[in-house]
Amino acid sequence: MKKIFLLFAAAVMAAGVASAQDINKAIELANSGNEAFQMGEYALAIDAFKESLSIAEGLGEEGAEHANTCKTALCNLYLAHAKSLIKADDFDGALAKLDETIATAEGYGEAATVEDAKALIPQVYMQKGNTAYKAKDMATAIAAFTKATELNPANGDAYLVLGRAYAATGKVTEAVAAYEAAAANGEEAAAKKQLSNLFLKKAQACSKAKDNQGAIDNALKANEYLENANAYRIAAGAAQKMGNNAKCIEFYEKYLQIKPDAKDAAGVTFTIAALYQQGGNNAKAIENYEKIAADAQYGASAQEQLKVLKK
Repeated sequence: MKKIFLLFAAAVMAAGVASAQDINKAIELANSGNEAFQMGEYALAIDAFKESLSIAEGLGEEGAEHANTCKTALCNLYLAHAKSLIKADDFDGALAKLDETIATAEGYGEAATVEDAKALIPQVYMQKGNTAYKAKDMATAIAAFTKATELNPANGDAYLVLGRAYAATGKVTEAVAAYEAAAANGEEAAAKKQLSNLFLKKAQACSKAKDNQGAIDNALKANEYLENANAYRIAAGAAQKMGNNAKCIEFYEKYLQIKPDAKDAAGVTFTIAALYQQGGNNAKAIENYEKIAADAQYGASAQEQLKVLKK
């Protein structure tokens, strides 16, 4: 641990033996406080400096310089203690100690320490939230990230992780609001990606539950934020189940535009061709069958349909 306090040299003051004894006692206490700090004994160090300060203040002008040194040391001690608690992941303890640091520093007129402590508080809430999120304690994570956004409403990253925590608990409305706030505060790309994924998952859930219209609506909502090939595929499958061949073709064609090398590209193209054929659009049916005429799996069937269509 680095030393942050200067050792105090004993001095005999010209004001008399009693004063000299008092100031030397104050200096001894300050030095013992410094030693306690070096060992990480913050409570002992603080008590020692408080007692040293009390003695120095009792000496009036003769102890004023030492008293000011003790005040600065105490502010540094409180802040150092708070930082050690942050490092140990004792976030609640750190927050309490930062409040104590601010109160002490304000009382002693140490403006720089006040600002340093205040700047740390939002960071502590972010660390607390991230730790809770990793532990899947979403209630604590949400509370911590919310506090971070309250302390710094322009913190886009805080809104982003808040959105993730809400999404993990299924609170879609709250997650959307958090992501949109993130987008408005410098995290647009990341927020839109998360929003797209959020609605894609909803589309998948609707598809699994045989809610075809819900699958389409959420798939299209996902693509409003960030176009996704899988969203079009889900929408196409749902449209086909609903008998809406025109929309099915539209969604499948967009799917292939984004993902032309998809593993199921040949099968999707065959479906598009068949739906065009059913709708009487032979030209588009031929166009699509010809794309897969040489395919190992669908080629033979495509060639048979081409023979029929070209008669």
